[in-house]
Amino acid sequence: MSNALYSLTMILIIALVTMALRFIPFFIFSGDRPVPKFVTYLGRVLPYSIMAMLVVYCLKSISFVKAPFGLPELISVALVAVLHVWKRNTLFSIICGTVCYMVLIQFIF
Repeated sequence: MSNALYSLTMILIIALVTMALRFIPFFIFSGDRPVPKFVTYLGRVLPYSIMAMLVVYCLKSISFVKAPFGLPELISVALVAVLHVWKRNTLFSIICGTVCYMVLIQFIF
């Protein structure tokens, strides 16, 4: 199998599996059947848990003993928190935090 055909096949398989995983809940929970309380609970707590894991993952390699002492990361995290509390827009706060971090590490630190 050629490299291009192999890559195309892998992309198609990944796309089909992703689509199936996105559509399966609509088939399982469609109709008159109520959504189980456990699934409702997971839908309420998982977004916060995932965000917390992402924050820990992003901040795990900060060195507080070497310059810049984690300042770009901490400034960006603070900006994301302030913007999210102020605007209540997750996408906006994440994009602004990312831009802030990139500006800080590219031009300032």
